[in-house]
Amino acid sequence: MVHRTGYEPVQARSPLRLRLALALVGVVSGAAAAVGLALVGQPGWAAVCAAIALIAAIDAGVVVHHIRQGPHYQPGRDVPPYRPVDEEPRPRHKVPH
Repeated sequence: MVHRTGYEPVQARSPLRLRLALALVGVVSGAAAAVGLALVGQPGWAAVCAAIALIAAIDAGVVVHHIRQGPHYQPGRDVPPYRPVDEEPRPRHKVPH
């Protein structure tokens, strides 16, 4: 569990648009490399590049989903930082032999 420390930037935002652009670059370059390698007779490397393009496409879909969700609630300056929960050590259970 992540606790607020009070030192987070007030206007912090996730760089989702940059991540989307990089994912799309990965899709295009991976697909182009897969096609090019398949044409020159390197099916193994073509499969690797196709897998990279697929992973980048999935990442792009996740990023688009996060962008469409919009901003989430973030507490303002008037909300004090949360103190970490003081956890007491759990009692150890004896394992029967």
